[in-house]
Amino acid sequence: AYIQSTCSHFVSLWLSAVGWVLTAVTLGLIQWRVWQVADLTFITSGEAWVGIWRVCFYSHTLVTSGFRVMYCQNMALSDAFTPLEVATAQVLTLVGLVVGFCGNAAAVYALRNVYFGLEKQTPIRCAFAVAGTLCLLSAVCFLIPLLWNLNSVVTNQTIAFPSNFHMPPAPVTQNAGAGIGVGIVGSFMMIVSGVIFIFYRFPVKVGPRVEPPRPKARHFDGSSVGTLSLPCPTDPGDSLINSQAMDNPAFRSDEHL
Repeated sequence: AYIQSTCSHFVSLWLSAVGWVLTAVTLGLIQWRVWQVADLTFITSGEAWVGIWRVCFYSHTLVTSGFRVMYCQNMALSDAFTPLEVATAQVLTLVGLVVGFCGNAAAVYALRNVYFGLEKQTPIRCAFAVAGTLCLLSAVCFLIPLLWNLNSVVTNQTIAFPSNFHMPPAPVTQNAGAGIGVGIVGSFMMIVSGVIFIFYRFPVKVGPRVEPPRPKARHFDGSSVGTLSLPCPTDPGDSLINSQAMDNPAFRSDEHL
């Protein structure tokens, strides 16, 4: 009964784990904001990617050490040109990654107690409540910078990059990249799993139903009333005893009636 009732929570743990992996992947993606530029002097492809840690573009004139045709520059939290939405993303995504890991660990601990048949309800409920709360908090930590950067893309916000970045002051157009999409999907998966964990209800253990045995019905035949059935003799000695018993007047009570 316990294992069957936790199937939904096992699926929830899978959602939470996959969501956490997706949010971790979005940290390393540079395609948060995709800039389309008109000046192809340095940005040969005409497309630049603005992430929360780096700015990169393909170039045949500028090549970063370790790359063949790509030029990248890092953005730090202490840089004066770093926009507020990017600086917020650098902090909140790291916090959300740690919080999400703790939430998954709490969910694993809770399911372990259920599968091992722990009868105490309070530790299991507390573990699921903690797991759900941490998953929701992790999702919020990711959604705030993700939606903030998405709004910057929609409103075509600019970034005043320094000259060594070789980026234009403003793009012609910009689009939301894969980093924002992957992060939003992972965050919503963690929200669903967090809600399921929080609304966990301890299963009621119902024992097997035991029915008392029914008495067997006995059928009587009217022709057998007044007669006495004797066991069939199987031994010669038994036959002699039975014949002597039949000569006993007590067995002939019907003759005196």
